[in-house]
Amino acid sequence: MSSAANLGMEAIEIDVEVNVAKKGFPGFGMVGLANKAVEEARERVKTAIINSDIDFPNQKITVNLAPADVPKSGSAYDLPIAMGIIASMDLVKLPEKSYFYGELSLDGGLRHSRGVFLLAILAKENKIKNIFVPRLSANEASVIEGINVYPVDNIKSLIRHLRGEKMIVPLKKVDRSMLLTDLEPEFDFDEVLGQEMAKRAMEVAAAGGHNILLMGPPGAGKTMLARAIPGILPQLTEAESLEVTKIYSISGNIPPGGSLVKYRPFRAPHHTTSKVGLVGGGSNPHPGEISLAHRGVLFLDEFAEFGRNSLEVLRQPLEDGRISISRAAGTMVFPASFMLVAAANPCPCGFLGDNKRDCRCSVNQIMNYQRKLSGPILDRIDLHLNVPAVDVKKLMADNKGRQLESSAGIRERVMKARKIQTKRFVGMKGIYCNADMKNKQIKQLVKLKIGANLLLKQAIGKYALSARTYFRLIKVARTIADLDNREEVEDGHMAEALQYRIRMSNER
Repeated sequence: MSSAANLGMEAIEIDVEVNVAKKGFPGFGMVGLANKAVEEARERVKTAIINSDIDFPNQKITVNLAPADVPKSGSAYDLPIAMGIIASMDLVKLPEKSYFYGELSLDGGLRHSRGVFLLAILAKENKIKNIFVPRLSANEASVIEGINVYPVDNIKSLIRHLRGEKMIVPLKKVDRSMLLTDLEPEFDFDEVLGQEMAKRAMEVAAAGGHNILLMGPPGAGKTMLARAIPGILPQLTEAESLEVTKIYSISGNIPPGGSLVKYRPFRAPHHTTSKVGLVGGGSNPHPGEISLAHRGVLFLDEFAEFGRNSLEVLRQPLEDGRISISRAAGTMVFPASFMLVAAANPCPCGFLGDNKRDCRCSVNQIMNYQRKLSGPILDRIDLHLNVPAVDVKKLMADNKGRQLESSAGIRERVMKARKIQTKRFVGMKGIYCNADMKNKQIKQLVKLKIGANLLLKQAIGKYALSARTYFRLIKVARTIADLDNREEVEDGHMAEALQYRIRMSNER
């Protein structure tokens, strides 16, 4: 009897061995480094078998989950344990090359279980023909080719199937490309009045997958701009969708009946979110918000209000696109290649530098507030933008009928730029946009004209920018050139990239 254990982002095969001894005192023991949830399977399995009109054996039952040195957690071992006991009573004959996986309810039915998508991938890798999983979770596996996915309602229906009395029809394979769609945005860019420069910066960020910081007074439209960004992002590719679905499956975020993650994630955790909630962790490490935002957007509103420790742990994922978490149970690596959109006020009251409202904060308050955002974190953000309050006259003028560009128009340009990048990165695993490039790819693939190179060198020397900033500026300039459909980065492209960094650096 075979099943699977989910460790981090991977599933490994587990042999579920069941022995019903003819000698010894009646009992139900379990070995194999099982945690509390697995040990509780004894009561669930026993009650489910009895309520399925099967006499539970009054003998000594021993269940071994092998290999014994691999930690076992979760409730998905219920079904293989139950079927092992039933098979030991000669009520059914178990098929070869099959995986059994799922949590049992007390009436013998199967509940929605997380991790089925990873089970299907493991089955394909190990050339397992059949998997038996809960019906509510089966759609997750239906997108993986080469395996038969049997949606099981309860123990009784599975027994009838294995006896050949009433067969369970395997699910039809689903075309992954037909499932992909776009996330419905909360706002359209034509609803954002004014802020033309901010809209341009958001377009550049979306086109290249760059991180962006919006700094400005309350009510300037920072949150609205951030929540409108899903409307201009390109559709997930099939490869990206598979990556995201693995994360959502293992974390239990795919709803019953759900399948692939169809659109780019947009995560907006509150600033009171803990460090573990943000980056993941726990005694049995699980993905955090940064991993749930993989290949999508992580929006951190009130950026400076997040705990300093929470912000500092973003350093590794912002640089490497993954997060490594070490605990007693082992070391897990979760993908975390996300586009960071952060919004913050310049001071506690929010009106520092505002032309019409006076700042009420003391110098110490301002310094302490801005000190929450460390240099290393700010250095990893590609675009730093000042979002001023919109003038009332401009608001009134816009409301009188001026036609503003919608998200659809911006998205069309973003899509063209992304197509250029897709061609550029053909054959490069894990690189989908300019922001994913490492220094090696930048040197190989990005060509700067003489004027752009000279402008960059002058800016680095004058403003004492770091080596990291140097390469990030090149990536942003490359994205602007893609939007302009130019093969080489020109001085105008570099100048625009520089203005998104120099202005905020000077103001701080």
